[in-house]
Amino acid sequence: MEWDVELDCLGLLCPLPVLRARKRLIAMAPGAVLRVLASDGMAAVDLPHFCGQAGHDYLGASDIPGGAAYLIRRGADGGAEAPAP
Repeated sequence: MEWDVELDCLGLLCPLPVLRARKRLIAMAPGAVLRVLASDGMAAVDLPHFCGQAGHDYLGASDIPGGAAYLIRRGADGGAEAPAP
């Protein structure tokens, strides 16, 4: 799948990948896809949970060397009011 913006969070620990994804998503247009690279295992739990709370579409994950790549489609409202974990 194609993405519009890539965010490298490799080496960052929870909750930084979610916090940085939230900040980046707020600046993106609705429908745009963010690819988050993360090595922290908690990102596999935190990112889908964040998407559900913030109104974004979690599109899945795939393994990459040193971590995983997570795809998120920005929701219509941007999730600006959703609390960060």
